[in-house]
Amino acid sequence: MKAECVLDASAILCVLQGEPGADTVAGVLKRAMVSAVNYAEAAGKLCDSGVTDTLAEEMLTGLGLAVMDFDAAQALRAGRLRTETRRFGLSLGDRACLALALREDAPVLTADREWVKLDLGLDIRVLR
Repeated sequence: MKAECVLDASAILCVLQGEPGADTVAGVLKRAMVSAVNYAEAAGKLCDSGVTDTLAEEMLTGLGLAVMDFDAAQALRAGRLRTETRRFGLSLGDRACLALALREDAPVLTADREWVKLDLGLDIRVLR
């Protein structure tokens, strides 16, 4: 599957919570992919906000996203990105998203403005 873009957890939460930028995310959902790490991160954030496990699962599966395994190659790529991204405070989840986008040569959708400062050869699109 060639993805139109890779979503990070903030983009997923943006559409689920109807935040600014949700229309942009909604427009690409059927052609987007997400790392299993970011999918887990979004599920955790939903549960942290009081959403039940069952409802969080329904909300996420209802998006119809292609969830990509976080395999050994992705793990190593995300690990190597730590040096390049440390000064921006990127988490493992952030680096998992970037590693997937690099592998797929696909743009990234995020609500994290810091990412535009990254020089990784990626098309990073900030939602708001």
